[in-house]
Amino acid sequence: MTEDQSDTADQLTLRLTGVAHGGHMVSRSPEGRVVFVRHGAPGELVRVRLTDRGEDAKFWRGDVVEVLEASEGRRGEHPWAAADAVSAAREERLPVGGAEFGHLTLEAQRELKRSVVAEQLDHLAGIDWRGQVAAVEDETSDGTGWRTRLHLDVAEDGTAGMYPHRSNELIPITDMPLATPVIQSLAPWELSVPGASRLDVAAPANGSRPLLHVSLRARQDPDALAELRRHLAAWGSEHEVSVTAQSPEDREIQTWVGEPVVRETLDMPAGEPLTWRVSPTGFWQIHRSAPSTLVDAVLAAAQMGPGDTVWDLYSGAGLFTAAAAPLVGPDGQVFAVEGSPVTSADARVNLSELDHVRVTRGDVARILTGRNPARRRHGASRGHKRPAVRAPQPDIVILDPPRSGAAKEVLAAIDAVEPRTIVYVACDPAALGRDLGRLSRRGWKVVNIRAFDLYPNTHHVEAVAVLRRNE
Repeated sequence: MTEDQSDTADQLTLRLTGVAHGGHMVSRSPEGRVVFVRHGAPGELVRVRLTDRGEDAKFWRGDVVEVLEASEGRRGEHPWAAADAVSAAREERLPVGGAEFGHLTLEAQRELKRSVVAEQLDHLAGIDWRGQVAAVEDETSDGTGWRTRLHLDVAEDGTAGMYPHRSNELIPITDMPLATPVIQSLAPWELSVPGASRLDVAAPANGSRPLLHVSLRARQDPDALAELRRHLAAWGSEHEVSVTAQSPEDREIQTWVGEPVVRETLDMPAGEPLTWRVSPTGFWQIHRSAPSTLVDAVLAAAQMGPGDTVWDLYSGAGLFTAAAAPLVGPDGQVFAVEGSPVTSADARVNLSELDHVRVTRGDVARILTGRNPARRRHGASRGHKRPAVRAPQPDIVILDPPRSGAAKEVLAAIDAVEPRTIVYVACDPAALGRDLGRLSRRGWKVVNIRAFDLYPNTHHVEAVAVLRRNE
């Protein structure tokens, strides 16, 4: 076939020209309209099924359904058949989300991620970044077996599955190769869980007891709920898995069998291993090697020592807080701020024995500035002032914000206290570029950026940036 192959109302033959942020390749329709395409690679000639094609839309979206001319980086076989767009098209189904780069070799994936990071940093921060996206040391040859957390949605009949990208059609799955062998052996997708809306599985990388958390549908029949509890408690006991559950009507998490938390650990070069408890709805890094990779990168960047004061913003369960505490010692301080009530409660428990660590729960911007986010009252928008939490003067600020990045008020507050070093951990290149640009305009110098492939077979990438004012 050639580029002259006849197009239809919902399919086009396109030459892909580059990669865009968000896991898409870029192309143009014969009329010149931009088309963002998933499951392709730059340079390929592909047949694309359009998924969004409004006549007035600024751009269209589509999925590759046939490869006419493949790139050198395309694999012979996708590591997860359910996510393979080309085979899904042949079988007249949609590919599930979660492995949108799985059709490419790991080297090709990392080159695309490098290109996206570089483009976002250049466009949004004026930074000429020439680094690479590094693999973790123990990565498998095909980038599978790394997920220690897995989320499954549940249909009305109790069948668990996953959604395709931008689709409401739940697809039952029979395996999940990106998950760790522990999760694969449990095969939670094979469970029938009528009355549930979602399943979340956590399997700590240290081999300790996994946990299955069940999000229940509203207004459950008591007898049906009791039967589900008996069924999952028996399954949990048989597989040595803790099982917890929560209904929309009740904030309290029920423990159906085992423990209501998982235990994560991290070996440190010096001293005892660090330990964290993580609640069923709390946050922890997904890749089995992400905690060690990121802690090593953050500590190397921060260069903290005895007596230093550290802010750990968006601190989660206390990963970086716990790692920093022994380095600053009892003469130093660590001030941790986390907005999630559940995750902040975990941090308080995890760090309770460290007198020089202070955990504060609340919106990071409000904690640092004393101002609530604006609210609308009777058609007016205004900010509400509250006394700011008294934070110690920091030498080092570590921040690991959500995908949307840090609020402008947070960056301004950090700048105002003039720390020696800022270490910014980012899971989104666009947010990283925007925020580094804002800090650069305030006089901060970006001295190093490292990128890590902590999400193989997906478009996601993690980065750690170091900023100092006087370099």
